[in-house]
Amino acid sequence: MYIREIIKDRILVLDGAMGTVIQSLATTDGNNDHLVLTRPDLISSIHRRYLEAGADIIETDSFNAQRLSQKEYGLESQIRELNLAAARLARAEADRMTELTPAKPRFVAGSIGPTGKTASISPDVEDPAFRDVDFDLLESVYEEQMTALLEGGVDLFLIETIFDTINAKAALTAAAQSCAKASREVPVMLSVSVADLSGRILSGQTIEAFLASVIPFKPFSIGMNCSFGAEKMLPMLESLAAIAPCYTSAHPNAGMPDALGKYDQDPATMARAVRPFVEKRLVNILGGCCGTTPEHIAAISQVVDGASPREIPSEQTPWLSGIDAFWNRGMFINVGERCNVAGSRKFLRLINEKNYAEAVEIARRQVLDGAQVVDVNMDDAMLDAPAEMSHFLRLLAGEPDVARVPVMIDSSNWDVICAGLECLQGKGIVNSISLKDGEEVFCRKAEYVRRMGAAVVVMAFDEEGQADTFERKIAVCRRAYDILVNKVNFNPQDIIFDPNVLTVATGIAEHGNYAADFIRAVEWIKKNLPGAKVSGGVSNLSFAFRGNNFVREAMHSAFLFHAIAVGLDMAIVNAGALMPYEDIPAQLRIAIEDVIFNRDEEATDRLVALANSLKQSGATVAAHSAADDLAALPAHQRLKMMIVRGITEGIEAVLDECYRMEGSAFAVIDGPLMAGMDHVGKLFGEGKLFLPQVVKSARTMKQAVAWLNPLIEADRQRQGEAKKAGRAVIATVKGDVHDIGKNIVSVIMRCNGFEVIDLGVMVPPETIIERAVAENVDMVVVSGLITPSLEEMRRLAAMMQERGLTIPLFVGGATTSELHTAVKIAPEYSAPVVFTRDAATLPVVAQQLLSDREAFVAQWSERQQQVRDARSAGKPRLSIEEARRRAPKLDYVPYVPAMPGKH
Repeated sequence: MYIREIIKDRILVLDGAMGTVIQSLATTDGNNDHLVLTRPDLISSIHRRYLEAGADIIETDSFNAQRLSQKEYGLESQIRELNLAAARLARAEADRMTELTPAKPRFVAGSIGPTGKTASISPDVEDPAFRDVDFDLLESVYEEQMTALLEGGVDLFLIETIFDTINAKAALTAAAQSCAKASREVPVMLSVSVADLSGRILSGQTIEAFLASVIPFKPFSIGMNCSFGAEKMLPMLESLAAIAPCYTSAHPNAGMPDALGKYDQDPATMARAVRPFVEKRLVNILGGCCGTTPEHIAAISQVVDGASPREIPSEQTPWLSGIDAFWNRGMFINVGERCNVAGSRKFLRLINEKNYAEAVEIARRQVLDGAQVVDVNMDDAMLDAPAEMSHFLRLLAGEPDVARVPVMIDSSNWDVICAGLECLQGKGIVNSISLKDGEEVFCRKAEYVRRMGAAVVVMAFDEEGQADTFERKIAVCRRAYDILVNKVNFNPQDIIFDPNVLTVATGIAEHGNYAADFIRAVEWIKKNLPGAKVSGGVSNLSFAFRGNNFVREAMHSAFLFHAIAVGLDMAIVNAGALMPYEDIPAQLRIAIEDVIFNRDEEATDRLVALANSLKQSGATVAAHSAADDLAALPAHQRLKMMIVRGITEGIEAVLDECYRMEGSAFAVIDGPLMAGMDHVGKLFGEGKLFLPQVVKSARTMKQAVAWLNPLIEADRQRQGEAKKAGRAVIATVKGDVHDIGKNIVSVIMRCNGFEVIDLGVMVPPETIIERAVAENVDMVVVSGLITPSLEEMRRLAAMMQERGLTIPLFVGGATTSELHTAVKIAPEYSAPVVFTRDAATLPVVAQQLLSDREAFVAQWSERQQQVRDARSAGKPRLSIEEARRRAPKLDYVPYVPAMPGKH
């Protein structure tokens, strides 16, 4: 029977530590892998003991049997002999046991360790771009080892104790190549080792980001080993098991080592520690790592006996990753464009001058301004583009603010793309490939991108050239999609079409429909090519107006507004320079949209004339970014609009004026500041603001609150507040880096007399619980902006229940709702679980709970039960007439075909 069939029905047992048993039986020179040649009897006896203890899978004694590790012992020339011997010894013992127990076949996993080298981190603190090993070397080292293991008869590969995802990618690539050469495919297990309780591996990635990076390689299983004992591994394993679209494994240490290196868990203790792995159905494969022995495996075998294995979930996994995961949840994606030598003279100058510190700062600024992906382009005739791409990406890997987001490798030079892919530990995007050189070249490049685990931008080019009309765009994209999905086996979710944003308002009649045809093509692709995404380089649109940045930014904003409305997923933009759609002066907006939709033959002339008049009058973005003049507005309205537009200059004077009018800092926060943020949320929801603009607004809000904080404290002292309303721990849950809403909630609660302990972002449930207990808080408040936050909130509630806590739990954020809280979170926790719609209502609800908990709980529980009952009963359908009456009234201008003579 094959392992793929057996694993569907039961949890398989992996063996325990080879080194632990060797150390208890023999003295070595520290090179345990060499014992397969010098003491084969000893290695065979260890395999036999693990099999007799109940192991279904035994690992070869080859963890360090590759050139990089064996060089220390002078054995780098004996790699084939070491791995052949290791595989054959394990094979013989597994076959012998299978013959004795045919109903329980045994399997051999070729053990592949991480080499002790890292391709993602510099070993030289003075040179962050330096690496003492690269992808090509790692790939060749792993392939040599894996080829011999295959020849020796292993059933699968186990790439374990992964601490660097580039190393893991090299091993995965080597596995595919060695299997292809042997004309034999074997499953590949991956097992990662986290570096600390934050859940990150040594090279910085979270477990979720690691998952996104390696899932395109289609591993048989993904799991965790080493690191800690089972108890501390449990929450991380829960996170992995919830989203991994493959089998999962775990082989933890036998607790933690003492001062003498002895592990503290005996077999019975470890069996109790791993029991939750089984009871919660988190694993398909379970074994032991450091400190475990055949006796430990025997105890684990009893735990899994008859237990049900984990079922692979249907939930979506992260789409891209840097060191953090990036989820594709339907939100428009801003790709930062400034790290591009072809599009930024400043960036080109910095690269030419080798001023990498300032060049990296440009990337950092793009991310801080709201770019969710960073585009990097080094295509210049005077640069060694492959070397510059590698160097710069390695520098970005050492800059935490930038390293957390995915990278788009942007080049028309295939060598540059290859060099860039070998430097990414996350899952990035290749920009771009096309059919311009024919189908054979297209397939070869697409296959390489797929094999390296990246998404890909496909330009609408073919052998005839650039697709410039709607009909050509959709024909080329359809053909490319069919090839990628049916021939190359590309995941449709990883295909990003760029139907060519071309320049309009050029004065050439043939260019009139370029913008409208792009928008039509976006809509067609989203409806007809399932799973595919659409992107565009927006700056191309406005080249006719170079030198007039205000008009260009207005054109980009209007174009994005309409393209996003029909499905545009992402665009390469200057994230810090996007103009709010509502801030485009009405006359200019109409003129721009006349050009975008080619409404009449005079549209270009009108826009050119208007652009010239703006330029000649010395118009600036500041002067023309809104219909109203801020200076003429009352202080409250002025402050609100400064929040909406993200303006910080002069805000202290406006705050002072508002404070003197109100006589209370809290009234300023609760009034114009909250009104501003509410309006930001409304515009964002309507697609009239993009994420970078929301980030700017949040920064302005933060600066305003910082200025008001001393006044808040002074107000309290003047009012003689002697007692806090209550103590609260507040955090953005694990997996979410957004703190806009949380920070506002924190301020509002402090203004209402609550003592707030802010734990920050990406906070795991264990930390939240530990601090809540230690600080003896009255409530726990958690926030989240993205959909995965909901599952983290549910996990937090369940863990609070397991700990026997009674602290009320408040949940809020963009993705939360009263329905989800009542149906998914509240049933996990017997104490109050309260959803609050916005920051302003939370203190009121919290005070009600603290004033009369019994009455509050009764009322809130009844309300949540009503919500659950209503959902269970089902929602009555509306009549067709009523549904049409309630249909949304969209306020964007839909695509209108060109109609000469019409306006």
